[in-house]
Amino acid sequence: MELSRKEKTLLIALTTRGGRRRSGCCRCEGIRAVRELLQFFPDKIRFVVATERGRDAAGVDLPELRIVSEREFDELSGTVSGQGVIAVADIPDCDSQEISGDFILALDQLGDPGNFGTIARTLRAAGQKELWYTKGSIDPWGDKAVRSGMGAQFGLNLRRFETLEELTKCARKAGFGKVFIADPHKGESCFRQAGLFEHSVIVIGGEPNGVMGFAPDAESVIIPMPGGYESINAAQAATVLIFESVRRKMEQDF
Repeated sequence: MELSRKEKTLLIALTTRGGRRRSGCCRCEGIRAVRELLQFFPDKIRFVVATERGRDAAGVDLPELRIVSEREFDELSGTVSGQGVIAVADIPDCDSQEISGDFILALDQLGDPGNFGTIARTLRAAGQKELWYTKGSIDPWGDKAVRSGMGAQFGLNLRRFETLEELTKCARKAGFGKVFIADPHKGESCFRQAGLFEHSVIVIGGEPNGVMGFAPDAESVIIPMPGGYESINAAQAATVLIFESVRRKMEQDF
């Protein structure tokens, strides 16, 4: 089937935050990201746009497929060297989902889409679902964030808040009472902090200023760095903390 004018207009509109908000959907570009979406969340896909090359490279049957020329795809693609496949998918209604998991990972004004995507993949790999963020953070449904996350966002509960204080208030109301802020300069070691992942909120700040919002009664935790380095980036810090939760859970199982 050919790509309609209406569908082409939608694809272009989805490159903007306003277009995604009005339509309730987003773009998922790249072979691996589309495969992930098709494997785990096929019901979210509205249609797929691909070149002949992209369809063959995907190696799977693509639903609601619209074949376009290489030239037309280049006009629609958000990358310099596109892989020839873009899926348009519905954005999940996370606000209606029940809060679950051992802890909530909160991102305060994290603006880098690459770091956001890496954190989303890591959190999902660890079996957790709650990824909350404050105003000033990257839109998790933007092209770059979705490509970086390779579709991991669709398996998470993403909730946006105006402020960190509002975020922690909502979490505490849901029973996630303790709040821990990842601090590069002070605090208890994340490898020794008691109750770090027991229905808690763990806050990671953006680049380059760290956590900027106010969280009442929050405690600081630090990732020890024997090499004397000042800090690591947000995605690295999140990975250390998330897999410390996996390590503790595995110790409890044995």
